[in-house]
Amino acid sequence: MKRLFVLSLLSLAAACADPKSDPRLFDNNDVELAVGNTARMGCSCLWVMNMDETYCRAWVKASPDVAKMNIDWANKRVESSAFLSSAAVAHYVDDKRGCVLE
Repeated sequence: MKRLFVLSLLSLAAACADPKSDPRLFDNNDVELAVGNTARMGCSCLWVMNMDETYCRAWVKASPDVAKMNIDWANKRVESSAFLSSAAVAHYVDDKRGCVLE
């Protein structure tokens, strides 16, 4: 039984591998990731986890702290920005989907 499992796992890994394909490259840099994470996690912290603002600001703080979080309480949106070039917005959808990046 163990041999069958290992053989199945190896077969699956071999089927997924494509030696002819190019390596996947990601466009996102650290600043874009920091602002996106701050927006989505800040939104989730506030409206999914129902935590207070002080807790959420501390919870999403990146190191180094480059992303600033602005909260729109009326529309349940969190905007995060870093420097002048990177920004992200997340909004609360509903109890099933939580917060999504725009």
